[in-house]
Amino acid sequence: MQWGKLDKEPCSVSRTLSVIGDRWTLLILRDCFLKVRRFDDFHARLGIGRPVLAERLQKLIDNFVLTKVAYQERPPRYEYRLTQKGLDLYPVVMAINHWGDTYMVEKKGRPLLHRHATCGHTFNPVHACSQCGEALDPRRVQVEAGPGARDTTPMPISYPASAESRMKVKQAPKRGT
Repeated sequence: MQWGKLDKEPCSVSRTLSVIGDRWTLLILRDCFLKVRRFDDFHARLGIGRPVLAERLQKLIDNFVLTKVAYQERPPRYEYRLTQKGLDLYPVVMAINHWGDTYMVEKKGRPLLHRHATCGHTFNPVHACSQCGEALDPRRVQVEAGPGARDTTPMPISYPASAESRMKVKQAPKRGT
């Protein structure tokens, strides 16, 4: 597998990484979900070089994750807004955020809390089965080849851990929850 050809792999994770698979892009997306929209604001918040920022923003535009919208004519100024394709990355960013809140926080606790506007409660993102609503546990998920798999791609049919192997694995301590 070659890094520059991830978008050609018969793997959804590889293809996704070809668009959002570097730290600057993920931080740009994080800031987009925090309602940052303007180039200078991204630059100030991230401390990223202007050419690198411009390149990452353009890649997100080229992949229809962001759209560039004029907000001023003279001189021309633009802001970057998430498209539906970009908004659909919210669960990905929230999953990374939740992992960080669980394992990478300092003793003081989470740096940001997320509050659901509808019910008013702070929340943790939950990943659930779209059919039955049960929380997803990777040890209880089976994987099978789909219509986009290549015949030569080795695909494990299932990988749930046995009860015995689960007992040997110690859980990392949860912090900041």
